[in-house]
Amino acid sequence: PYPPSGTHRYFFRLYALDTVLKLPEGQTRKTVEKAMEGHILGKAELVGTYKRH
Repeated sequence: PYPPSGTHRYFFRLYALDTVLKLPEGQTRKTVEKAMEGHILGKAELVGTYKRH
C-alpha cells in the first residue's frame, strides 16, 4: 500500500513451525496465530522504515 506522509514502519515476522498449517485461504491473523500455538520452533522480526519524499 502507498504509505502515508512522514516515516512509516513495516513489520515482517518469520516463523519456523514444526508442522504445515492446513487452513483455508483468507484467514485472519488471529486465526493463523491461534493455529500456530504450540508449533513455533523459532521466530524472527524485521522492522523496516520508509519515508516518502
